This record gives sequence, C-alpha cells and structure tokens, in this order.
Amino acid sequence: MQKAEKKALVYGNVLIVGVDVAKKNHYARIYNSMGIDVVKPFYFHNSREGFCRLLGKISEAKEKEKAERIIIGMEPTGHYWKPLAYFLKEAGYTVVIVNPYHVKNSKEMEDNSQDKNDRKDAGLIAQLVKEGKFLHCILPEGIYAELRTLYITRQQEHKKLNAALCQLKAIVDEYFPELMEVFKSLLGKAAQWVLRNCPFPKDILSLKLEELEEGLKQASNSRVGIKRALALRQAAEKSIGVKEGLEGAKVKLQACLEEIEFYQGQIRKTEEAMGRYLEETGLANYLLSIPGVGVVTAAGFLGEIGDPAKYQHWRQIRKLAGYNLTAQKSGKKQKAKTTISKRGRPGLRNLLYQVSLILVAKNKEFKALYHYFLKRPENPLTRKQALVAVALKLVRVMFTLITQKKEYDASKVLGKYREEQLKKVA
Repeated sequence: MQKAEKKALVYGNVLIVGVDVAKKNHYARIYNSMGIDVVKPFYFHNSREGFCRLLGKISEAKEKEKAERIIIGMEPTGHYWKPLAYFLKEAGYTVVIVNPYHVKNSKEMEDNSQDKNDRKDAGLIAQLVKEGKFLHCILPEGIYAELRTLYITRQQEHKKLNAALCQLKAIVDEYFPELMEVFKSLLGKAAQWVLRNCPFPKDILSLKLEELEEGLKQASNSRVGIKRALALRQAAEKSIGVKEGLEGAKVKLQACLEEIEFYQGQIRKTEEAMGRYLEETGLANYLLSIPGVGVVTAAGFLGEIGDPAKYQHWRQIRKLAGYNLTAQKSGKKQKAKTTISKRGRPGLRNLLYQVSLILVAKNKEFKALYHYFLKRPENPLTRKQALVAVALKLVRVMFTLITQKKEYDASKVLGKYREEQLKKVA
C-alpha cells in the first residue's frame, strides 16, 4: 500500500480502532479523526461474544460520530490476532497491522513514560494507524492459506527432525564416536542397519566378519561390502566409546531412530500435500520450470506471499521478505552503510536465501550472475551479499512468470546488457 493510499484511507471523517491483542482478553480504543476517544476504552473476550461486543461498540461510535469509514488496527501478536482479523474481514471491515517494533518505540509518546499496559498500547496502535504508519493486512485464503499452513508445518517438522538427529549424533559420540569415520551420514541404509542391529563396538566385535559383511550388503543392495565391514571392525577394536550402560543406551538409541523415521514420514506426507495444492493454483508449471526450484520452494513461496494477484510489483514482495535495502548515513559518516531491512516475513526471507544456494550451484544463469556480483570491477559484493542479490533476482523472475503466465526462458533471464557485463569479468 502506497503512502498516498494510506493517507486517503485515514483522511476525513473516519473512526480508527486500535486493538491490543492478548490470549484471553483484548483491549480496544476507538478514536475519531481528531485522535479523541469516542467511547470509553474497553476489554472484550477472545470469543464470538467478545467479538460481537467489539462490533457493537464500533456501531455505537459510528452512529455517534456519523463516520464514513472505519479502520481497525492491531499488532500481529503471535497467532492470537488471526481469529479476530479473519472475523472482522468477513464482517466487511478494513483491517490493518502495525509493526510491534513501532509500538515499542513509541510507548513514551502518549505520556512521556515507559509504562506499558493494554490501555496505552491500544491507544498507541490507533495513533500509529492515524499517522499512516501501518501495513495492509494480507490474510491468505483458499489454496494459499493451505500452502501457508503446510509450509509452516514442514518447517516445524524439520526442526523436530534436526533435534532428533542432534540427539542421535550425541549418542554415537558418547558410545561409538569412530562410527562417523566409517559412515559419512548416519541416515544411509548401511549406517541405519548398523545402528539398529549392532550399534556399539561390543556388538560389532561379537559378529563374525562374514555376518557383518552380509548384513551391510543386504541393507545397501550390495553397494557396501567387505571393505566397509573391515573398516567397521577396525573402528570397533580401537573405539574409545563408553562401555557402561549399553543396554539403556540401546533403548534410547532405538527411540531416537523411531523418532527420526516418524518425522521423515511426516515430512514426506506434508510435501505430497504441498504438491497437490501447488497444482491447484495453476501456477506450478511456471515456477517449476525454473532449474533449481522444486515443489517445496514453489509451494512455500506462494504460501508466504499469498495470492500473487494482490501485488502490483515484485518490489512489494521484496519488502514483504525484508530484503529492501536501507542506508545509514549521518554526521561524519560520509559513506552510507547499506544493509537489508529484515523488516518482513522471516520465513519468506529464509526460503529465498536457501534456494539461492541451490540456484548458484544448479542454474547456469543464476550461477553466472552470482560470480559476476563477486568479481565486478565496481562495488564487488561479498558472498552473502551476492546470494541476497541472487534471491532478489529470483523474486523478480518468479513474479514475472506467474503474472505473465510464462515458463522459464534462459535467454531472457539476464538480458543483453547483463550478458555484456558478464563477458567483461569472464
């Protein structure tokens, strides 16, 4: 939403409602265009009855002031604000959000005090909305709401999986640290067979070499055999792992392996669901035509931004991700330090950064662009800065493809001007 649009929205005979959101009880204040309370500040419960009470107070204030428009602002506090925001939107009201950082920094505006309470916060939120310091509230709907939920679910499952993997490594480090020298990954089929059947040096040494070899062969479809069996036996013979409490450690280890297997299965199910809903958007072919972009990235991107039709320019998505540039220059600092704002959706920002790592390895055009950013004569970028620049290029490409309904065309990604620049640093 542009500044002019914001000013038009809060200009004239308008009521501004500030809501301080909490888990059980919300607090609201209703201001007129002069910034004066129209009705007495009030609490309302986080329930349908409470929401209806809010609507009743708004109707009362609207009748009293003969207001033409009503704008309701709130902080996006955790997940507690979402039921109220969806309820108000369905009721036909304009809902906007204010940055919690702005509320925190403006808490002394009202009474020159650092005091913090619900009444004060609700007033600060309303005042920030009145000044046009708010963001349009984009609530995902339909397929995009499904993708948002699934992408967040996958992130949560991955965190739990990573925690289980860390626990597995801790067990191995304690009881058989040399195992990591034999297997690069503990998730491989051969390594998993060892962990489930003979996880500790004592167990390995109790098996004949032929038994160990046969077990590894069957587990790995004959990809691992006698060489790995010998290495495993040698590692067991020289192991410095703890030799006490092995039976209890086996129970702990098996529980950890089952947890890892469970979360791997959950992630697969989540990704399958993401793929189905991605197809339903009708945009899958355009996004997946980009070399290096897979189902998870495409579905996560749409889940984070919502309906692409709500955006007029790719720069709006850049700002949503917190990738817009900010410069700090004042006084003796003649040279401005430019950084990204990080004032946006961290999930979207992380997704774009992670996929940029894949693109610079698998996508010819993005790889060339990345190396250009590193080697260009004027203002060369660091590796991290170059990855951010690649991520922004990806946003532009993805936005163009889904809005123009076109598939990836390698010849159009860089353009003639950029290709000439690339030749100079080749």
